[in-house]
Amino acid sequence: MSPFLITAFATLFVVIDPPGLVPMYIALTQGMQPTRRTAMARRACVIAFVLLTLFGLFGETLLNFIGISMPAFRIAGGMLLFLTAIDMLFERRTKQREGEHADPEHDPSVFPLATPLIAGPGAIASMILLMGQAGPRWVAKLEVLGLLGAMIAITFLFLLAAPPIEKLLGRTGTIVITRLLGMLLAALAVQFVIDGIKGAGLLHFGLVANAGR
Repeated sequence: MSPFLITAFATLFVVIDPPGLVPMYIALTQGMQPTRRTAMARRACVIAFVLLTLFGLFGETLLNFIGISMPAFRIAGGMLLFLTAIDMLFERRTKQREGEHADPEHDPSVFPLATPLIAGPGAIASMILLMGQAGPRWVAKLEVLGLLGAMIAITFLFLLAAPPIEKLLGRTGTIVITRLLGMLLAALAVQFVIDGIKGAGLLHFGLVANAGR
């Protein structure tokens, strides 16, 4: 394997972070039947793969065409993720708090599992960058897409391992983890927004403006 492919694999593993998705997946699918949870994981991984593939191939062109910058994309993703964090922190789904089954209409596979947790701003930006580094050769581009497919498959396997972990934690442990992850997810959402502001140069502009007063 070439150094570029090794770097690409490491980059995708870090930004997607399959092990880190497991507790979030447990919290978001708490109370669902095992078959439904597996379906959620499969759907989320397929959607994330399609999104990352499309952004890798056409992302930069598309964003430039409609006038959306990557910093703006990061800020939007952070704001949406923050709403999910609030939901986890205060547990607005009263059925879960009362120990009943989860809302059958609740489907977290598209949002927030597929995006922005798996196919988040960092993963999208990484795919655009890696496909750009692959150059005009389609063989190199297909190799990057193959690595992406392998990473999504690894992510799916990690999600399948979630039920035993949930049994080990128990209901109390799961509730505690959900609250903790809500805090961490809120911080991650704020970090997305900060990165977007930095990328847009707004933070630097504000500092320069204050220094000039």
